[in-house]
Amino acid sequence: MPASLLSALDGTLFIDGEFRPGAGPRLPVINPATGERIGTIAAATGDEIAAAVAAARRAFRPWARQVPRRRAEALHRLGDLIAADAGAMARIMTLEQGKPLNEARGEILKLAEACHFYAEEATRVHGETVPNDQPGFRSLIVREPVGVVGAITPWNYPAELVGWKLCASLAAGCTIIVKPAELTPFTALAIAAKVAEAGIPPGVVNVVTGKGSVVGQALVAHPGVDKIAFTGSSAVGLHIQNTCPTIKRLSLELGGNCPLIVTASADLAAAVKGAARRSFRNMGQICIAINRIYVARPLYDAFVAALGQAADRLVVGNGLERPDADVGAMASAEPLEKTRAHLADALAKGARLVAGGQAPEGAEFARGFFFRPTVVADCTPDMQVMREETFGPLVGVAPFDTLEEAIAAANDTPYGLAAYGYARDLTEIERLSAGLDYGNVALNNVDAGIMNAPYGGRKQSGVGYEHGREGLLEYFNFKHVRLHHGVEA
Repeated sequence: MPASLLSALDGTLFIDGEFRPGAGPRLPVINPATGERIGTIAAATGDEIAAAVAAARRAFRPWARQVPRRRAEALHRLGDLIAADAGAMARIMTLEQGKPLNEARGEILKLAEACHFYAEEATRVHGETVPNDQPGFRSLIVREPVGVVGAITPWNYPAELVGWKLCASLAAGCTIIVKPAELTPFTALAIAAKVAEAGIPPGVVNVVTGKGSVVGQALVAHPGVDKIAFTGSSAVGLHIQNTCPTIKRLSLELGGNCPLIVTASADLAAAVKGAARRSFRNMGQICIAINRIYVARPLYDAFVAALGQAADRLVVGNGLERPDADVGAMASAEPLEKTRAHLADALAKGARLVAGGQAPEGAEFARGFFFRPTVVADCTPDMQVMREETFGPLVGVAPFDTLEEAIAAANDTPYGLAAYGYARDLTEIERLSAGLDYGNVALNNVDAGIMNAPYGGRKQSGVGYEHGREGLLEYFNFKHVRLHHGVEA
C-alpha cells in the first residue's frame, strides 16, 4: 500500500543497491491538493553524494561489459515489475504531484513502456566500417557508453522523465545517479525499489534527494560524473552549462512557449478538442503545453467561444478522490502564482476573459493549489501569456489574417520545443511543416512526442534528444579504431 511504502521511503536515499537513512536535514513533501505533509526527504550531504558517485563509478565497467542482451533482460524485468504495481505507484505520484489518479497510472505505464523500448534498442547498437584511402587499413566506428550519468529531473512528470534518462542510460551501459525534484521525490524512490527488485546490480542506479541548487549542482560539479541529463527551465539549463567545471556531455530538455496555429481550412471541432487537451492537460504543467493560439480570422469568434465552453466543461478535482477528473491540483504555489500573474497582465493590457480566471469554489478546493482552466482572447504580442511560458492552466488566443503572419508570430520566441497546427489544405500543411522553427511539430494532432521518434528542442529549448534511437545514442561516445592489417598492402 502507498502509505506503508511512503513510510519505508521517508528520509531515505538509494545508494549502491540499498536504501539508507539520509544524514542531512529533512525537507517536507506536501500533498498539493490538501496542503498536508505526506512525508519528508533527506537533503543529501556532500559525503552521501560522493558515495553515490563512487558506487556508480565502481559499477560502471562491470555493467558496461555486460552483453547487451543481459542489460535488455534487466530492463524488461524492471518494466514488468513497474507495470504490475502501477496502481500503488500512481497513488504515490498523485499524493505528491496532484494529477488525477487515472492520469498518474497512465504515466507509470508509459515508464514501463520506456523500459521495454530501450531494452529492445540495447541489442541494436551497431557500429560501422569506414573505407580507407590506403590498402591494408580498416577503420571501425564503435560506440561505447559515456560513463556515469547525473540525471536531474522535474516535478511535472516525475516517473516518465526519470524513465527516459534511466532506461536509455542502462541500455547503453552507463550507470546513473538520479536527483528528483524535491516536490516529487517519492516516485523516483519507488522506481529505485523496483530497480532493486529487478536484480539490477548495486551502484548501477542511485537516487539522491534534496534541493536542485545544492544536490543537483553537486552532481554538475563532481568530476566523477561524465554526463548531465536535465529536464527543467531554460534558466537552470543555462546555469548548468555555464557552471560545469570540467567538460561534460549535456542533454538539456528545457522550456517552451508552444504555439498552435489554426488555419481557415482547419476542422474547427478537432482544433478545439486538441487545444483544450494540450493547453490544460496536467494543469498546463508540461513543456509542450500550448501557451498561445493564433486563429485565422474567419474562424476566430467560433473557435474562441468553443474553446471557452470546452475549458468550462473540464472537471477539476482532488486526484485521489476523483481519479477520473480532467485536471487535479497544481503542484505547488509557484506555478499557481505565475499563472495568476500572467492572467492579471493580460487583462490589464486589454485581453478578454472567456473562461476560468479563478479557483474553483467549494471547501474541497480551499487548501490546495487549484485553478480553473482559463482562456483569454484578443491577446497582443506584448502580453506575458504570449511571450513567456506560463506553465499553468492559461492560454491566450489571437486572430491572424495571413499564414505568413501567423508563422512569424509563432517563431517570434527564443524557444523552439514544440508547435502545433490544424489545417486541411495541403499547401497550408506543407507551409506549416516547413516554416515552424521547432524540434517537434504536430499537425492535426497535439501529441508531439512518441517513444520511437527523437524528441528535443531548438534555440533556448535545449540540446540533445530523448526518445527513439537518437535518445539512446546520447549516452554513447564514438570511437574510431584504425587498424593496419597489412593485407593487400
